[in-house]
Amino acid sequence: MKMNRTMMGAAALFAALAGLGGYVAAAETTSAIYGKKLFGDPALGGPGNTKSCNSCHPSGKGLDNAWKNVKLGEKINNCIGAMKGKALPMDSKEMRSLVLYMQSLKPTSSGY
Repeated sequence: MKMNRTMMGAAALFAALAGLGGYVAAAETTSAIYGKKLFGDPALGGPGNTKSCNSCHPSGKGLDNAWKNVKLGEKINNCIGAMKGKALPMDSKEMRSLVLYMQSLKPTSSGY
């Protein structure tokens, strides 16, 4: 069987990823889903922290207008700081994911 370049490239990539084991499977990409996961993670507040964003804002309560805030990243870092956590870099996948999650809380119009 003859393999074209695309198939050979995919096979090489698969072999390389297989060598990394579970690490690749655990890797997250920037997304609202990852942001939601982080929103509930006490680790954002630093070692020994037991609170998460969700502790004060269960299921995004009170954040339905956060999508309008042009300084949303700064607000997120203020909350992380209040939990004694380390501020996230604005261009990190964690910050971008948290922003995407909070933007996903934007109320939808009912169309009526």
